[in-house]
Amino acid sequence: MTAPPVSQLLDLTGKVAVVTGASSGIGRGIAERFAEAGAAVMVHYRSGRAEAEALVGELPKGHAVGGDLCAVDAVEHLFEETERSLGPADILVNNAGIYPMHSILEAPAEAWQEVVDANLRTTHLCTQSLARSLTKRGAGGAVVNIASIEGLHPAPLHSHYNAAKGAILMYTRSAALELGPHRIRVNAVSPGLIWREGIEEAWPEGVLAFETRAPLGRLGRAEDVADACLFLASDASRWTTGANLVVDGGVLTAKAF
Repeated sequence: MTAPPVSQLLDLTGKVAVVTGASSGIGRGIAERFAEAGAAVMVHYRSGRAEAEALVGELPKGHAVGGDLCAVDAVEHLFEETERSLGPADILVNNAGIYPMHSILEAPAEAWQEVVDANLRTTHLCTQSLARSLTKRGAGGAVVNIASIEGLHPAPLHSHYNAAKGAILMYTRSAALELGPHRIRVNAVSPGLIWREGIEEAWPEGVLAFETRAPLGRLGRAEDVADACLFLASDASRWTTGANLVVDGGVLTAKAF
């Protein structure tokens, strides 16, 4: 494969990207960046319909679809609607998920399963659906799974979330192994703490601790994660699959004492 010119490495013109959980936060940042790179973007949301539709209004070419992606029929609808409105999908970013807090001693079984399903099951179902479409068409494509540094280093009260994100990292490698022969690349991004509106007021001690430990001295921003996803979805990473790109300001390198 001949390397494309540098000017085209991050160009997604003519591509159709599905971004799950894209009505706000990291997902919104990814949708915006992919659109800027030339992609048509399907903005998936679970409950933020107004926010998703407002975002679509700002994109050159986009569409919004809601649904709980733990359900197989909702996943099928997402990709069918993508093809109907924008064309068949080439790129998938599995960003949808939840992260409630429960102690191991007190977590209800239902809460544990809900977190695993919302993060891990949705990743599998969406990846499977895209992969089936791509292989049927004989086309290559790219999947980017949003994991977390908590899949590498545990945080308290997040045993279910830590476990789900750790599993996503192994799922990423498994999918890369199986889907590589079909020219489908699968990679992951593991963000650290990402700024959101009101986080300093809601969790001042956590923000201070992260900023103090991170060598780069700040929280991440949605666009920091979005740019990592753009790299992994584009020809700039054409020979990269099964990788996990940590985007955490260096916090995992912090000294132990």
